[in-house]
Amino acid sequence: MRYNKENKGKGDEDELIEKLVSINRVAKVVKGGRRFGFAALVVVGDGQGRVGIGSNKAREVPEAIRKASAHARKKLLRIPLREGRTLHHDILGKFGRGIVLMRSAPPGTGIIAGGPVRAVFEALGVSDVVAKSIGSSNPHNMIKAALDGLQRSSSPRRIAQRRGKKVAEIVRDRNLIQSKASVDAADEAEGTSETSGLENQE
Repeated sequence: MRYNKENKGKGDEDELIEKLVSINRVAKVVKGGRRFGFAALVVVGDGQGRVGIGSNKAREVPEAIRKASAHARKKLLRIPLREGRTLHHDILGKFGRGIVLMRSAPPGTGIIAGGPVRAVFEALGVSDVVAKSIGSSNPHNMIKAALDGLQRSSSPRRIAQRRGKKVAEIVRDRNLIQSKASVDAADEAEGTSETSGLENQE
């Protein structure tokens, strides 16, 4: 679903992507019985590197979604992306018992992630990423763990500023590390195949 957000300061409208992650029925015990309502969890983003999450409760589902969306729009965060499609590096995010591992991916990979975390990447504008939840399956914990990791991600520009180097040097070092990792993985795979071949001969 797409909604228009009014920017009161500039008078123009930014188109935001809204993803409904979960709806839960909640009950409040009052004198005379229970009062039922609904709790909504929503992810909002602009598809260009900004994302926010919000949750809220109301007596009706549409009102709960509207309030959660308004809450998320107030907390939009800017996340650095590589080539506007993937993460700059691998990230491990944690929140409570929720642990989410997120890895950058080459073009054409797509979004390989579960429902709640997938909603975050779609709203953020990431098109190539691999994510795995290795902790709690609670949607709130999963999304907050993913957001925790994304907030701690860094771009080559930020690292260059911090170290007093040029961006080209940081990118070159990253490419060298990735090349070495690929060579090590290939050597390990080759060694495994040779070992299995010798075992078969015996």
